[in-house]
Amino acid sequence: MPNYLIGIDGGGTSCRAAVAAGDGRILGRGKAGAANILTDPETALAHIGDAARAAFEEAGLDPSGIAEARAIVGVAGHNVGDAVHYVKRRLPFAAADIESDGLIALQGALGDEDGAVAILGTGSIYILRQADIVSYVGGWGFTIGDHGSGARIGHALLQESLLAFDGIHEASPITDSVMAEFRNDPSAVVDFARLAKPGEFGRYAPRVFEAAQAGDPVAVRLLKTAAITVDEALDVVVARGGRKLCLLGGLAPLYRPWLAERHQPFFVEAEADALTGAVALAAQRFGSRSEVGA
Repeated sequence: MPNYLIGIDGGGTSCRAAVAAGDGRILGRGKAGAANILTDPETALAHIGDAARAAFEEAGLDPSGIAEARAIVGVAGHNVGDAVHYVKRRLPFAAADIESDGLIALQGALGDEDGAVAILGTGSIYILRQADIVSYVGGWGFTIGDHGSGARIGHALLQESLLAFDGIHEASPITDSVMAEFRNDPSAVVDFARLAKPGEFGRYAPRVFEAAQAGDPVAVRLLKTAAITVDEALDVVVARGGRKLCLLGGLAPLYRPWLAERHQPFFVEAEADALTGAVALAAQRFGSRSEVGA
């Protein structure tokens, strides 16, 4: 049977897969539901398999070939040993490595070149590669990290809305809109925030960017504060030698105008997406080219 490779980009919203020939040439792609190995490993395993089958079917291949394929699986939580061992033993592939979703994003964005990515979405993390050495900055999660992330921005907006309700800070159109959403009932805001997950806070972030563009003073202040934390992390990346920076994630195109002028010359556009990066890593480790060089 041909030596098929599989790349997996497993996210908290969806799982994408691509099947490739041994040289890394992508033949088909597929998609399934969320693949969070930390919160729901069984569902993640099911959706990884579903996405791989969809990719084989799009390529016109027999899905039974999945059992002989070798894969790179990029997911959040790659550094949590128990979850990784549990999932890796149950993957439907002949061989697989579980890697950071950030690492496959870096590979997709920069190819084999040195540089760094700043992933700015619901969470935030910075990944730097120099001469095949990969290092990470941030990415510690919403509870004690993820500064500058969508979740942090949304959380800050809810805080400001209550401060404005109490008359401690000045209100603005955006804080008024938040309170109106909760029927001007601060206890409803508290109840929401008490149980909200990072993604639920993060849904407020685009509203902050939109309001700041319109000149809303609270939104402008929140974004300036958030951008400082991103710039501080980028300073560390640049100090470590990162001279090619790629902004990734849902907030990346919104953030760039808010970031410091000193970083603007280093920004480059991504070459490809994370799924392409997963396939490229699979080709490096398991593909026909790696076998020739072995």
